[in-house]
Amino acid sequence: MVERADSGAVAAETSVVPGVGKLRRGWVLAGVAVVLGGVLGFHRLVPNWPGRLGSLIESFLPWGGVLVVVLLVVALLRRSAVALVALLLPVGVWVDTFGGLLLPGEEGGGRELVVVQHNVSDENRDPAGTARALIEAGADLVALEELVDPQVAAYEKALARDYPHHVVRGTVGLWSKHPLSGEQVVDIKPRGIEEGWSRGLRAVVRSPYGDVAAYVAHLPSVRVGVSGLASQRRDESAALLGRAIAGESVEPVILLGDLNGVVEDRGLRPLTSQLAFAESGFAFSFPTAFPLARIDQVMARSATVGHIRTLPATGSDHLPVVARVALE
Repeated sequence: MVERADSGAVAAETSVVPGVGKLRRGWVLAGVAVVLGGVLGFHRLVPNWPGRLGSLIESFLPWGGVLVVVLLVVALLRRSAVALVALLLPVGVWVDTFGGLLLPGEEGGGRELVVVQHNVSDENRDPAGTARALIEAGADLVALEELVDPQVAAYEKALARDYPHHVVRGTVGLWSKHPLSGEQVVDIKPRGIEEGWSRGLRAVVRSPYGDVAAYVAHLPSVRVGVSGLASQRRDESAALLGRAIAGESVEPVILLGDLNGVVEDRGLRPLTSQLAFAESGFAFSFPTAFPLARIDQVMARSATVGHIRTLPATGSDHLPVVARVALE
């Protein structure tokens, strides 16, 4: 009986040691925080199989900040010091990676072009209204995707006065305040897609600051399912587009398009490895009802893409994005 009493006393004494229970609970949160920080900082090391897991994680990488906030709230509620310390890792990585996008961006300079990128949707019931909304941005260049008959004529009519120069190839088009030349199709059609699929164009913009090579592209859609991220065709199309831009002789280069991917997605490396993208602004553009990611992109070479932002919703399931591109 004495031994049992002593054992019970030891157990009771151990259970009331200050902080032991909280410390044990904190280790679980700390472990989750370290893993999250590792994924945010070293997402390139996550294998892309099965189901293109790496690309899937990278598609929603900025939302890792929401997970950090959730962990922070739980750590505060449990008063876990070890978890709070561990959370410094994902907080630091997120701020280093995405913190700059929260800044307003520098004021525009003299040698710059304002550009608008918009997937107008082939189901848009108000192309004229969409065109009027885009005109209000006062851009030099307007790139549109999912142009189908009879909507093309509506856009051409609505934009003609403000943008006297334009080119349409397949389902993509470019409207410009400045003269265009050298218009041509850019073949970005992946294998296995039927003939007639045309979603890339290139033109030279004769801007007040010299010639600029402008590309407009609409890469194949991706789908998220039980097997993961289906992005093979998107990735193949990005490689073809990257090859075309790499061989471009005119500088600067501006790429406008619905790339169906975020700039962190390794599937867009053929483009992001040679083109600069926005230095500030999240500009989540899809879907309109609850934007989760910016898949409508503005990229450039021999130029700097400044602050990027979205415009109000149109009749599309994408939001338009507008950016200032400073030419070197």
